[in-house]
Amino acid sequence: MEEYEIVVIGGGASGLMAAYQAAKRGKRVLLIERNEKLGKKIYITGKGRCNFTNDCSPDEFLTNVVSNPKFLMGAIRAFPPERTLRFFEEAGMHYKIERGNRAFPISDHASDVTKVLEKACRSVGVQIHLNERVLSVRKQDTMSDVANSMFDIVTSTGRYFAYSVIIATGGVSYPTTGSTGDGYSFASSLGHSIVPTVPALVGIRLKNPLAPLSGLSLKNVALSVKEGEKVLHREFGEMLFTHSGISSPIVLTISSLINRKQIPSLSLSLDLKPALSFEQLEQRILRDFDAEKNKSVGNVFCGLLPKNLVPFVLAQAGVSPQKTVNSVTKEERKGLLFALKCFIMKPTSLLPVEEAIVTAGGVSVKEVNPKTMESKRCPHLYFCGEVLDLDALTGGFNLQIAFATGYAAGNAV
Repeated sequence: MEEYEIVVIGGGASGLMAAYQAAKRGKRVLLIERNEKLGKKIYITGKGRCNFTNDCSPDEFLTNVVSNPKFLMGAIRAFPPERTLRFFEEAGMHYKIERGNRAFPISDHASDVTKVLEKACRSVGVQIHLNERVLSVRKQDTMSDVANSMFDIVTSTGRYFAYSVIIATGGVSYPTTGSTGDGYSFASSLGHSIVPTVPALVGIRLKNPLAPLSGLSLKNVALSVKEGEKVLHREFGEMLFTHSGISSPIVLTISSLINRKQIPSLSLSLDLKPALSFEQLEQRILRDFDAEKNKSVGNVFCGLLPKNLVPFVLAQAGVSPQKTVNSVTKEERKGLLFALKCFIMKPTSLLPVEEAIVTAGGVSVKEVNPKTMESKRCPHLYFCGEVLDLDALTGGFNLQIAFATGYAAGNAV
C-alpha cells in the first residue's frame, strides 16, 4: 500500500492537465490509466488530427457550450483557448488555425498533443501507472475527522491511499478508449448525483433510411428540426446520408441540441436550395422547364440536384420522373418547390451514446464548485472533463473544456 497526496484517475486530456498542474505545485501525484497508453481518445479526435481547441474569446466559447455554460464561466476565463494555444506552443508543438477557428497540430498528428501532455507530467514528477484499472474509491471510516480522512483506492493491481482524488475518467462514448462510465460509479458511491447520459454530437437515424443515397454529401444546405410547426433549430452547411440516416457537422450540432427531446415526435426539414427564395427558385424552374419543354421532369431536375437524389425529391412532390415538363400543372410545380425547399425526413432516434463523439450528462455540476472543481458533497474529491455534465458543439470546444476544468482542479487540489 502506497500513500500519495493526490491520485488522478484517468489519463486523458483533463486528467493529464490536472496531474501536471498539481505536480508543478510540488504535490506528490499518481496518475492511474486503465489503458496501455495515455490519451487514447485524443488519438481519434478530429479523425486522428486532433482539433484540440478553438481560437476564440471566452464569451464566444461559452455560446458553443450546450450543457451548463454558466458553470464554466470561471474556468474558461482562467484558462481560455489563448492559454491552451500558448501552453502547447511553448512546449514545442506548433499549431495551425483552420476554418471556424479550429486549432490543429501543424503536423496533423493527434499523438503530438498527447506527447506534450505526457512530457509535461513526467517533467514535474507525476508517477504514471498504465494498464491499471481503478475498481473502487471510498473514504476511510474515521470517526474523529471524516472531512480530512484519506481516500482508499483499490485497483486491479494494488491499493493506494490519497489525501485528494481527481476523477477524470471521461463519459461513456467510444468505450474502446476506456470510457465505460467508471467515474459515475465512483462519484455515486461518494454521494454524488448523476445526470442521465445521452449521446451528443452523433448521427441521426431516419424512419425510412435513404439507403441508395448512403455516402452522398450535400454542401450548402440548411437543415431544420421542428416540433410540430415550431422550428427548434436551423443549421447551414454540409450534410451526409448514411446507411441508417444522416450525419455531418450540421447533423452533429442538431443532435446535441435535441438529445433530451422525444426524437420520434420531431421532424427534419432539408432546404436543398437555401440561397434561393421560393420565388427565385420558381423562376429558375420555369426557365429550366421552358428550355427543355419536351424532356422529362427527372432529366431536367438532374441539373438542379445530384442524380440519385432526384427520385426521392420527386416522390415527395408526387410527380412522376417520366412526366414531360410541358405537362406539369401549377399545383405540381408548387409540390416540386416545396420538396426542394422542405424535403421532409422523419427521425426515429439518435445513434447510441457509444458512437457519439461526446457524452452529455454525468456528475451534476450543482454539486461541484465551479472555481475549483471540488465536490460540495465530499471534501478533497475533484472532477474534471467529460465525467461532468458538460458538453459543447464541434470545433475543439470539448477538449478545451477538458483542459480548463483539468487546470482548475490541478491548481486547487
